Amino acid sequence: MAALPEQLPAKMGIEVVDWNRDRLVGTMPVAGNRQPYGLLHGGASAVLAETLGSIAAAMHAADQGRIAMGVELNCTHHRGAVDGVVTGVATPLHVGRTMSSFEIVITDEAGKRVCTSRLTCAIREATGAKTT
Repeated sequence: MAALPEQLPAKMGIEVVDWNRDRLVGTMPVAGNRQPYGLLHGGASAVLAETLGSIAAAMHAADQGRIAMGVELNCTHHRGAVDGVVTGVATPLHVGRTMSSFEIVITDEAGKRVCTSRLTCAIREATGAKTT
């Protein structure tokens, strides 16, 4: 599950490290993804959350021969991370025929919650979709 080098997840160092039908886990380094004050950029947390939630949604949609497209993402930033690696865990809240929603919890290396996100994806027919 590696992103192509020119895609955003690869540029940010995101790696999917574990997945199954009920849980998808990925990591991202803080270094290279900080804002000017030295903390993990909130946008970087959003990219990690959307990446993990989108992959999870796509895995469920593929069971139906369909694709998933993000339609809404919200993020609550609880604390800053200054170094190391953050880990995101995406779990399904609802997986339906036309919509799916996932909660993505991002924690630091001490296990403290950095960000809580929710991603909603539309599930659509794959006809004519570009997948690369």
